[in-house]
Amino acid sequence: MPNLKAMSPAPDQRSVVIDTTPLIALAAATGSLEILKSLYGRIVVPFEVRAELLAPGKSAAGIAEFERATWLECREKPSDITPFIANSLDRGEASVIQTAINEGIDLVCIDETVGRRIARLSGLALTGTIGILVKAQRQGYPLKMQDAIDKMRQHGIWLSADVIRFALAQSK
Repeated sequence: MPNLKAMSPAPDQRSVVIDTTPLIALAAATGSLEILKSLYGRIVVPFEVRAELLAPGKSAAGIAEFERATWLECREKPSDITPFIANSLDRGEASVIQTAINEGIDLVCIDETVGRRIARLSGLALTGTIGILVKAQRQGYPLKMQDAIDKMRQHGIWLSADVIRFALAQSK
């Protein structure tokens, strides 16, 4: 686990609502979810995202790291998702966008292209797994991007060649 004291700035107070895939990918890349805590004041996990993450069972990728991250704000009730968003996305992504809108949070963490498009159309700012890794590295988080990418791929997380090139270029 990286030494969080090595990071110079304190987390900004910005809130983020996060989807399932970035939680799994960040856990795979870094061995924990502490990177989120080091970057953001609040990390909100909608009910539907928590359900998606826990559905495969205790031994699935990212579960142990998720359960150790007791500082995550996990919503206890399902989101009341508008028909447009519900019919455009899977329940996890839809709940991320709806939660952000309902709670006045302007930043979401989604990796999937369609989810990102709907988030933009909804007036939300975006980040994703790679964006978080790049931000953390720039703020002094002890992270080697190629190692993080390799760990994600070992856990079956697909990254396009363009995303990998972008991540490596940004981490120099």
